[in-house]
Amino acid sequence: MAAKDAETRQEEEIVDSPETEEEVKDAEADEKESDESASKIEELENRIKDEKEKLLRTAAEYANFRSRTEREKAGIYANAVSDTVKELLPIADSVDRALAASENAPEEFKKGLEMISNQLSKSFEKLNISSFGEVGEEFDPELHNAISSVDSDELESDTIAMVYQKGYKVGDKIIRHCMVQTVN
Repeated sequence: MAAKDAETRQEEEIVDSPETEEEVKDAEADEKESDESASKIEELENRIKDEKEKLLRTAAEYANFRSRTEREKAGIYANAVSDTVKELLPIADSVDRALAASENAPEEFKKGLEMISNQLSKSFEKLNISSFGEVGEEFDPELHNAISSVDSDELESDTIAMVYQKGYKVGDKIIRHCMVQTVN
């Protein structure tokens, strides 16, 4: 009986061998497919990562473009306003000089000059234009143009003693420097 059992086992092993070879081939094929799938998945993940980086770069470039365009628009507006106001400043200066010289003028004349001056001031205010340069302010070479200097006991050194012509600016952009006399 032992011989029969050994024979049966050998036959089973022979019969099992081809199945094992097929299983090995199937396992190798499955392994190949899984390796190919893994490499395809990795390739697709890399492509997704690259596309995501491209989208992020595009979004950043668009944000930079938008902010640069807004700055350029603001700059163009400020330049247009300053160019226009430069043409109006001699009129404002003339009105200020007329007001200063109108001491002996009729009351109606003074009121008319004051109304014109107030309208100019309101218009400048709406355009975000401010004047600078007052007697007693500290002299700043970035803002003021010193035409002359004088000695004074009343004012400190490096201050404005007299304003010949007001300075104007739009925001931080200077339209015209203030012409002044300084104290030594």
